[in-house]
Amino acid sequence: MTLKQLEAFYWAAACASFALAAERLHLSVSSLSKRLAELESALGAPLFDRAGHRARLTEAGQRLLPLAADLLQRAEQARMAVGPGAALGGTAHLGTGELASMTWLARAVAWLRARHPALELRIEVDIGANLARRVEQAELDGAVISGAASRPALSAVPIGQAAFVWCASAALAAGIERLDAAVWSRHTLVGLPRGSGVTQLQDGWMARADARPRSVLSCSQWGAVASLLAAGQGIGMLPRGLADGLVQRGVLCRLAAAEPLATLDYGFHFRHDDPRPLVAALRQACLETADFDVPGPFF
Repeated sequence: MTLKQLEAFYWAAACASFALAAERLHLSVSSLSKRLAELESALGAPLFDRAGHRARLTEAGQRLLPLAADLLQRAEQARMAVGPGAALGGTAHLGTGELASMTWLARAVAWLRARHPALELRIEVDIGANLARRVEQAELDGAVISGAASRPALSAVPIGQAAFVWCASAALAAGIERLDAAVWSRHTLVGLPRGSGVTQLQDGWMARADARPRSVLSCSQWGAVASLLAAGQGIGMLPRGLADGLVQRGVLCRLAAAEPLATLDYGFHFRHDDPRPLVAALRQACLETADFDVPGPFF
């Protein structure tokens, strides 16, 4: 039994497919399968039931998985303890929503590169629902997502809050004294699509205010939302840091509202059965640098 065989087993068990596990290890699928077969031979028991469409852990595989994870963690700790600078290497796959990418993500990258210069970073920007699925399937090592962990395999550590404000173009805002149900009946709501944590906050506000917009215009990026608002296409909520920069430049106006907008909690989401120091480093980088009120460099 070797660490490479245990590593192949861990990723084959964690990932959605052997092909994805092989990609994470920079192996061909046949090489991954060979290591798994060698491990099964050494242990004298099958670790995967390969009869169905997707290989599933056998009872022996389920018993081995936490032990393999622990051994791999200890091996990485030993490497860091005696290696130069105790720095991490390899590739980290970090997921994030657009808001973090526009505000403090560059700080997190700088924090990681200063402490782990050999670590290669691959960053994926997507909506929260997709990021959670990809972390669960081990496509990502962790992700910055709003709200609590939504899948049984995931845990989340709080890293910060984002505040939001209602905005519109100056021309449109001139006719609005206070944003309420009557105003919404005459105007379009501009915002992110379903699947974003922001839409839950937005829907909660609408329910409390008993408001129904005349129509809804959805787009998948904050930059597009801000551009549509600036063009007078409707009313929408923006992150406070982004909105403040645009208001100061006279591009948008903030709107007073009958109901205050709630803040949105963000966390670093990760698989709770993943004890690797890499995940701990990503989590610490987010804890140290997260600030959702930082004005974006382009706004």
